[in-house]
Amino acid sequence: MKLYDKYKSLLNSYHVNTPIRIAHFMAQIEHESNFEPISESLHYTSVGRVREIFKSPFKGKTDAFINGYLRNTVKMANYVYANRMGNGNEASGDGFRFRGRGFIQITGREMYQRLSLATGVSYITNPDLLLNEADSIISALWYFSVNGCNELADADNIVAITKKINGGTNGLADRKAKLLKWKKQYKIN
Repeated sequence: MKLYDKYKSLLNSYHVNTPIRIAHFMAQIEHESNFEPISESLHYTSVGRVREIFKSPFKGKTDAFINGYLRNTVKMANYVYANRMGNGNEASGDGFRFRGRGFIQITGREMYQRLSLATGVSYITNPDLLLNEADSIISALWYFSVNGCNELADADNIVAITKKINGGTNGLADRKAKLLKWKKQYKIN
């Protein structure tokens, strides 16, 4: 509730301004980051986990190849995010530079550029701004808004919102539990 009170006018400016929208937004950012701006670490210690998380970049690669990326966050990020999401090749360093940050992970040069254009803040030149609470809430609200999550919240569609934010339904049970908590907070049946 403190976060909402602190940024109420900002939530209003992104149309996260009804009890159901607020409940969905708060549940999602609580699940994603526990209300702490975070940076994606990409520190993996097992081949199996890497294959599970990053199916496409490592498809057809040997365990020995993947081992070369374990425990090296910079190398991992630059490889898995190379030539995607507006990033340059592996040598460009864009993968690590534009790794996920914020309450809702803004990932890839293209998303950082879009966020920068929408807000007038240069997250391209200083991506770590998204580790500040105020910038993190702005980026999360922007992401929630431009991805149609307000309308999905109006329809109380947590599965569709989760897919927009997560790309799948990871953590859906926890997201649902958090949503119920926030609905109680806002007296939504």
